[in-house]
Amino acid sequence: MNTRNASFNKIYGPWTLVTGASSGIGAEFARQLASAGLNVALAARRKSLLDSLGEQLRREFHIDTRTVVVDLSQESAAVALAHAVTDLDIGLVVSNAGTGSPARFLDENHEEQLERFRLNALSHLSIAYLFGRRLAQRGQGGLILGGALGAIDGIPFMATDAAAKALVQSLGESLHIELGRRSIQVMTLVVPPTNTAIIAKFGLDPAAMPMKPMSTQQCVSEALRAFRRGRSASIPGALNRTLNALIPVSLKRSMMAQMIERTLARRPAQAAMRTP
Repeated sequence: MNTRNASFNKIYGPWTLVTGASSGIGAEFARQLASAGLNVALAARRKSLLDSLGEQLRREFHIDTRTVVVDLSQESAAVALAHAVTDLDIGLVVSNAGTGSPARFLDENHEEQLERFRLNALSHLSIAYLFGRRLAQRGQGGLILGGALGAIDGIPFMATDAAAKALVQSLGESLHIELGRRSIQVMTLVVPPTNTAIIAKFGLDPAAMPMKPMSTQQCVSEALRAFRRGRSASIPGALNRTLNALIPVSLKRSMMAQMIERTLARRPAQAAMRTP
């Protein structure tokens, strides 16, 4: 283990907890943190994927893993998660679980809206509170919260999900100062378009998008670099940061509305094509 990793692990080890770890950005966080020598507790809904990833990490990086099956869209799930890892000395928590579902706000099922809001916002709030207390007791540690690019400004046709992630980003910026005074480094990863399963869920073709989605490897490596530097937030990708700073908010909202509305308009045709 190199000196840089040894210093990182002294503060944030020996265990890290990653939620949403079954695929995408969460799985990549688990890989990169395991490669740095941290033991990893993997939390998500899909046990088979977690078990498979855990086995890969143990074999490749010679670390310990634990699988925790939990659905963070359900009430009290964060409490169950905290209980499942109460015996582990966790120094870093990556609260990454989340999803998105493009839809017209008034056409959605309200119970499904609330379920996604619990996953995308309230689970992060509960994890920050429950594990923040543990990190404060141990005297140091870190917390990375999963946000979304554009959410803080509002995203038409994703109003519920954007509002949830805006809460997370505001929470992270606040706790960066507040918990930083207790030697807990807090950062929000403001996720840009990234090549994960959610791109397909949105009905988008990565090859046809105006900006090619970045890889999960780049997204996570840049996020961890920013975290090591003590940043309060990270937007991976120089072009993403530049465009986010330069494009007026009203224009960003309008562009997102047009793109998502086109996706929604294609849905009936896509469904008909899949019908036997």
